[in-house]
Amino acid sequence: MSKVSVLVVDDASFIRDLVKKCLRNYFPGIRIEDAVNGKKAQAMLAREAFDLVLCDWEMPEMSGLELLSWCRQQDTLKGMPFVMVTSRGDKENVVQAIQAGVSGYVSKPFTNEQLLTKVKQALHKVGKLDTLMNSAPTKMNSAFGNDSLSALTGGKAPVAAVASAPAANPFAKPAVVAAPAPAAAAAPARGLLNSPPVKAPAASAPAANRGQGQLRLPSGTQQCVIKALSLKEALLVVKRTDTLPQVLESAVLDMEQGDNAETARLNGYLHAIVAHEQTPDSEWLQLTFRFVDKDPQKLDYISRLIARGTAQKHFVPGA
Repeated sequence: MSKVSVLVVDDASFIRDLVKKCLRNYFPGIRIEDAVNGKKAQAMLAREAFDLVLCDWEMPEMSGLELLSWCRQQDTLKGMPFVMVTSRGDKENVVQAIQAGVSGYVSKPFTNEQLLTKVKQALHKVGKLDTLMNSAPTKMNSAFGNDSLSALTGGKAPVAAVASAPAANPFAKPAVVAAPAPAAAAAPARGLLNSPPVKAPAASAPAANRGQGQLRLPSGTQQCVIKALSLKEALLVVKRTDTLPQVLESAVLDMEQGDNAETARLNGYLHAIVAHEQTPDSEWLQLTFRFVDKDPQKLDYISRLIARGTAQKHFVPGA
């Protein structure tokens, strides 16, 4: 029996690793190749057959939308499942992708369950799902447990045990562990666009002269204050909620600046989380958000943002 093959396309190696680890945990018999941009993916699709493409939208050289349009113009690729995995979750972007012939749409940041649901839906339509399901392991918990952290560590038990221990987080509240479950369970019923971000209420920032942003996490969306910014990372301050963010959790930072109100959707992960105040009941959390995008346009945007924000004293420039 030939293996089902998947092509993962994203300029961020962190995202590619998350997707590949998630798929391999759930479908051990799957064959996975990856490409760093649409141009390289185009060359791979021209010389070998794939059963599914999981593709980012914003990439250098050739975008995901351009790759999708090219695929739908090829006789051999017209019916191939093509799922967008992108931070562009706005309605107009979803409509644009549907018009171009997309098979499914996953908004970053995503949970493993959301990604697997879209993969199974896409492969079911072309009769490839049974081949994958026959090779699936008996226990499925490794594919869903701890999401981004599990994807990086292979879902190993010690990591899960540490994450679930009551004493691991001094700020944990009784409902924290159980809170994310309803959102993940409701994801399959969302249709083409998975789990739209929960609109976070506006909160008063610790410093009024700081830059503003929006942080999208698998558990929802929070308004944030940009305390410091560099080409590698951003130091953010968010209001503490019942559902605490997790270290190594994938996220998207939406930043809007300039006269034209241009918006950048920056992919990354939470590298560190500390209390903003020196008390156990700190109302604010300080997050180190590491960028994973390699797109020159996004790096240029961040550079201009640093220059503009520094001049206006919106935040402290990083190294």
